[in-house]
Amino acid sequence: MPRLRRVLACLASSIWPGWDRRTCLCAAAVLLVLAGGLGSALGMQPPASRSTTAPPGGPTIGTDTGLKLPRFAALRSGTVNLRRGPGLRYPIEWVLRRRFLPVEILREFQDWRFLRLPDGTKGWVHRALLIGRRGFIVVGSTAALRRAPRSGAHAAALLQPGVIGRLLNCPAASVWCRAAVAGHAGYLRRTAVWGLLPAEAIAG
Repeated sequence: MPRLRRVLACLASSIWPGWDRRTCLCAAAVLLVLAGGLGSALGMQPPASRSTTAPPGGPTIGTDTGLKLPRFAALRSGTVNLRRGPGLRYPIEWVLRRRFLPVEILREFQDWRFLRLPDGTKGWVHRALLIGRRGFIVVGSTAALRRAPRSGAHAAALLQPGVIGRLLNCPAASVWCRAAVAGHAGYLRRTAVWGLLPAEAIAG
């Protein structure tokens, strides 16, 4: 900024050669203020940061789809590039290799979706690499897939952390969700898996 002010002072002295140095510096300061005001009036702003974090208090409706945010989806294939920004020009941060991994969509920008992964990692993925399939991933400790929606029901399977399955039905604010994995179907506690909002309803 001081360098720019000196340049403007030189410009002022060349336009009004009779002015002394102090007067030229004052004129340069006035020019800087006027330039800043003009930039604001035209909506000119400095380049945005390349941060991969969605802005706090972001939109609750997607700007591209009109669907609610946040919402869940899943990876379409076993090779998905997670990028630093919404475009092919941005570098790849991670290569995701788990088909049907649930992801949380936090933000939309044209054909790109800003995601959060189960471990908290965030980044951008093209919408063509996502599907609306509702799935889950077991988090924390081993989860029992039970034959009925109650704690004492027989366990059809014990699911280790990291196991991915499909959510079939989950009433709003319910404790239990009907799910399926590897040929087994049953009920899982909502708190045992990641892939749905706290009080979200999923219709089968």
